[in-house]
Amino acid sequence: MTYVMAIDNGTQSVRAIVFDEHGEVVASGKQEIEPYFSAQPGWAEQNVDVYWQAMLTACHQVWQSGAVEPSQIEGLSVTTQRGTIVCMDDKGRALRPAIIWLDQREAAGTPQLPARWRLLFKLAGVSHTIERFCKRAQLNWLAEHEPDAWKRTQRFGLLSAWLNCQLTGEFRDSIASQVGYIPFDFKRRSWAGKRDWRWHVLPVRPDQLPVLVEPGERLGLLQAKQAGEMGLPEGLPVFAAASDKACEILGSGGYTPEIGCLSYGTTATINTCRDSYLEVEPHMPPYPAAVPGRFATEVNIYRGFWMVSWFKKEFGSREVALADQLDVAPETVLDKLISDIPAGSMGLVLQPYWSPGARDPGPEAKGGIIGFGDVHTRAHIYRAILEGLAYGLREGLEKIEKRSGTKLQYLRVSGGGSKSDIALQLTADIFNLPVERPHTAETSALGAAINTMVGLGIYPDHRSAMERMTRVGRRFEPQQHAVATYERLYVEVYKRMYKQLQPLYKSIRDITGYPSL
Repeated sequence: MTYVMAIDNGTQSVRAIVFDEHGEVVASGKQEIEPYFSAQPGWAEQNVDVYWQAMLTACHQVWQSGAVEPSQIEGLSVTTQRGTIVCMDDKGRALRPAIIWLDQREAAGTPQLPARWRLLFKLAGVSHTIERFCKRAQLNWLAEHEPDAWKRTQRFGLLSAWLNCQLTGEFRDSIASQVGYIPFDFKRRSWAGKRDWRWHVLPVRPDQLPVLVEPGERLGLLQAKQAGEMGLPEGLPVFAAASDKACEILGSGGYTPEIGCLSYGTTATINTCRDSYLEVEPHMPPYPAAVPGRFATEVNIYRGFWMVSWFKKEFGSREVALADQLDVAPETVLDKLISDIPAGSMGLVLQPYWSPGARDPGPEAKGGIIGFGDVHTRAHIYRAILEGLAYGLREGLEKIEKRSGTKLQYLRVSGGGSKSDIALQLTADIFNLPVERPHTAETSALGAAINTMVGLGIYPDHRSAMERMTRVGRRFEPQQHAVATYERLYVEVYKRMYKQLQPLYKSIRDITGYPSL
């Protein structure tokens, strides 16, 4: 039996998980972390040492379990949260805290593009999208507000590049981890060409960026010091995996475009995996999949199941305390809280735009809940959150189907929210499609493990590895009485909410200044 370890560096925890060649979890460790700290409102940063120490703790939990010996591990890979950036010196040491993908700061100025690019973007109707890219790019904010720190930056990359560099000493990263405001050509799955517009609006140079390799290729060997800290053998091969969402798709068995892969994580997403480049929305690229040469067509809700964490913090302290007493997940207690509430939350409908978007919804968007009556409690709000997220992702499914011409046959749901039976049943009802829960909740780490198995040569390619290492745990069929209710609420209410409320959202922004332009 072959054993590999996957490091899953998420937003709220870091996991170290050992898989065998059949995709079974042999041992695991988990360390919760504070997602970020804020020096100013809207900022989200984290010291990278927090990630490293959490990883070490998780690794030692694995060894303490006694389920596997360090000498049995044959390969290692890393999957991380997307869009979190790290400025490094020439040795790969971080020069400042990482800026987390949740960060809301924006650059004040917009770099000037050559006239031909401005004309092309104007004709394509994407000038606002490009301007937002420039403002949201953390690189531009750093160059504008911390010029000394940016001047000292010799290496620049995502969190995955920093972690892989710490492990191997090589400044290399996976193609499939490149998601963010960076000079990456998504269609070519490589750094942008010399004449690409991104080099005009971002201050980074090509020599500051990591060498990119395909998922499943070897990045390097585990260094002696790091191996000692992790309890692993020196010289262990480290392989390229992919971003957490891309790994979740692979770990869910989502290899072909008729399978819709939903991620019920901090950001909620719906994805399909394709062998061709397809923009679900014009000029909004698909992301690189965790399989060489393939693409993930994604629609996301920026603050997705973060809303569940928000609800637990603001309204669910009683259930959190009870879950702690019973030694179960808070979602288990919350499921019981809403088990008797009928489909539609007794008329409560939620629009999950707790963070604005770039195009649809636009930058003025805000969250909304309508339909309140004296019958409603916080339990109804919780169920309305789950339903609202499913409505939003169904909109994404319709966009993917319209652009691709491929009808989805069933859904695979992963991420922390997938542990809730009620969430998966209402998802099946709202989409009117069968919903399948993978055999393990650790699909992101499993996707990374699949890449490691391919890299080791245990399987000849990603598809055969996926077929042997993934399978369905439980299937949820649509309940037709609930399908009828949700269909009307989705078509007659939810799909009309944003258009009806958008003028009011704009007025709120103009009056209060939040969210900022």
